[in-house]
Amino acid sequence: MIPGPPSSYNSLPKLITTPTISTFSMASDRYRGAVVEDLQLPPAFALPISESIGRAIEMSYDRDFSHFPVLDNHRRPLGYVEVAKLKQLWEGGKADPSDPVSEYMVRFKRRATRPYSVITPSSPLADLEAFFRSSDDFALVTDYDRKFVLGVATPADLENFVRRSGL
Repeated sequence: MIPGPPSSYNSLPKLITTPTISTFSMASDRYRGAVVEDLQLPPAFALPISESIGRAIEMSYDRDFSHFPVLDNHRRPLGYVEVAKLKQLWEGGKADPSDPVSEYMVRFKRRATRPYSVITPSSPLADLEAFFRSSDDFALVTDYDRKFVLGVATPADLENFVRRSGL
């Protein structure tokens, strides 16, 4: 007789999950079960809403990031800045280095027609790929409760993973 799970197993909280895109396409999962954590993303660096664009551009050189999440005073993501666009505006004289990033950030649009997608370190790469197909340039990787931004994933990160893994 095979022993069942320990009695403490039944007292553990059960997570309610909804089927994801990858749940339905497991047979065609080209990522072989890999998850976002497997991308080995550098830790996220986010900007406060009051940060200057000059400082944001300087930090992009230090970290080689193309996008920075912008956070409110409670560390909730409000939007993002695209570094290349900031550089273009600055060089074209349309932005001053002391201007706050809030003037140039793209705000996240939360609408009923486009629900917020939660991307966590345990999200399947197939789900991340589907997210990018919806025309997003990057994904904020957060904890499940969306309290902390842990990383920023781009389509290039996904392509690099495929190349490194030989998939």
